[in-house]
Amino acid sequence: MRFGALGRTALIGLVATLVITGCSSSDSKTGGTTNAGGLEKTDLLIGEYPGADAAPLFIAIERGFFKEQGLNVKTEAIQAPQAVLGKLANGSMDVVLGSYPTILFIQSDPKNPRFKYIADSYQGAAGAFGIMVPKDSPIKQVSDLKGKKIATNALKGLGVLTMNPHLKIAGLDPDKDVTYVEMPTTAQIAALGKGDVDAVWMTDPNVSQAKKDVGATMLLDTMSGPTENLPITGWAATEKWIADNPKTMAAFQKAMAKAQNIAATDRAAVTKILPTFTQMKPETAASINLGNYPTSLSAQRIQRVADLMLEYKFITTKIDVNSMIVQSQG
Repeated sequence: MRFGALGRTALIGLVATLVITGCSSSDSKTGGTTNAGGLEKTDLLIGEYPGADAAPLFIAIERGFFKEQGLNVKTEAIQAPQAVLGKLANGSMDVVLGSYPTILFIQSDPKNPRFKYIADSYQGAAGAFGIMVPKDSPIKQVSDLKGKKIATNALKGLGVLTMNPHLKIAGLDPDKDVTYVEMPTTAQIAALGKGDVDAVWMTDPNVSQAKKDVGATMLLDTMSGPTENLPITGWAATEKWIADNPKTMAAFQKAMAKAQNIAATDRAAVTKILPTFTQMKPETAASINLGNYPTSLSAQRIQRVADLMLEYKFITTKIDVNSMIVQSQG
């Protein structure tokens, strides 16, 4: 795999495709924090991506689900979990939303804190993740990507991980036949329109915006075939934090489970909440293709990600995802 010059070690999750707002919010709509349940701590700082992945978190905040559990939640928009590893290690940040490849990659290095998943968040669905090519591109099928440059937000991220199996099926060697170029999501549509790259892996709302701005078309839906319904992001905490705060963790899980069920069954609730914590306009939120919101935490589903990472040398040893799962007790 021939990489571009913009970076060689970045590992940024899927939904960093939206512009980071840098703002924080808190669950402050209903009364003060209580500790009736004997929680180990009641004030939590949650790291999140300001995109569709995090919609259930903000639904829980808006509807007071955390307050019901005795929790006062503040949020911090992040680019990727490794940027806040220090905060997670010292306990100044409690829980983080991370792409599954990101957290698994962190877990593969024994020098990093040990993590466990405490809730699922987002899963791939048709139309929301794919390889886009410019208007009138000569690239008509995946095999036509041989010798081409493909931009992606991270060289070891979800985009490359989900493209590689499709390239392999088309008879291409991802290590030799394409050049992956790391490029910020904010620059991708313009680069595609100007011909700086031959194709771009992107997610909605960028997929919809690229169609509108430069007449781009989707060559391949990377949440199809061998990568259909692939898990995207989940909520994780360090083993130490979980051991020190079991009641607090359970309270977080209960609040998130209520919100996740709403996101899974009520598109209007997601549409309404997205503009409150992203720079997405209401009309965009109403029209974009969304992934799915799983209502259970499945080691079997997430193991697919770990196995793909091993196959394509993102990691060098097999990870047993089952050992990283903490199921909700209520």
